[in-house]
Amino acid sequence: MAGQISSGPTPGSGAPPPQEPHVGVMALGGVVFAACVLGILGGFHLISGLSEVLNSNYYQAQSDYAFDFDTNGRGWVEMITGAVMLGAAFALFKGRTWARAVGITIAALSALEHFFFTPYHPVWSAIIIVLDVLVIWSLTVYGRREAHKVYGAPL
Repeated sequence: MAGQISSGPTPGSGAPPPQEPHVGVMALGGVVFAACVLGILGGFHLISGLSEVLNSNYYQAQSDYAFDFDTNGRGWVEMITGAVMLGAAFALFKGRTWARAVGITIAALSALEHFFFTPYHPVWSAIIIVLDVLVIWSLTVYGRREAHKVYGAPL
């Protein structure tokens, strides 16, 4: 019996057992949702940006719109946004804590980008903006404590 090693506190020592942080189902499901939607949105951005670059007449110019941008330049911006979104989505699945900040930032920029794109495709822009807001919400709910519990990320 002398060779027995105790890994935890003894019942009479008075020290409470270490508590594992509680991970809510909504928080964990939210980050998986955010990573999936971020990846899908990144793919949409890449395809949309590529269509703008390859065919400059894909979107018709708006003559009375104050924020009428060059479609070729906007296509490159959208492709870069899509690539960063895909990278952040893969990093979120790998459990990288910095990917949350990148995901929130790029989703906010995507929502702003599609706000300016509203006159070209109003329904599509509204859908993308709503998905971006859901991604931002999901990534802000998922905190460092949950990342430590799920991925072993440092506190």
